Amino acid sequence: MKIDLITILTNDAPKLSKFYRDVLGFSVAQNTGKYVELANESVRFAICERPIMTQATGHKSYREKPAGQSFELAFVLDSPAAVDAKYDEIIANGATPVKAPATMPWGMHTAFFADPDGNIHELFCHPQAEK
Repeated sequence: MKIDLITILTNDAPKLSKFYRDVLGFSVAQNTGKYVELANESVRFAICERPIMTQATGHKSYREKPAGQSFELAFVLDSPAAVDAKYDEIIANGATPVKAPATMPWGMHTAFFADPDGNIHELFCHPQAEK
């Protein structure tokens, strides 16, 4: 098996998809209003309103208020300079800063930001990336 699609659940698909389109630069592949699939070079990902999943599965947990972080999207870049530049760009365009770019003790250069729903995501480059 392989993962083909990751879906981010939200209560406001238009707001969240606008962020992923306008701030992170993904294009919209499909938009039904409450479900938006974004074009990506790797695994497909979508934004879906919780009531759709409640209806699709019949599971009441989709109606519960989410608490805490339950996932992270990690975006790989080619170099520490690319991480720094992308972080500055997305913060200037409306992402919420969480942690400015820094080189971690294990060698990865990382930065963290949040989307409008408060989901924290990462920008990083591998330790062997050109410095």
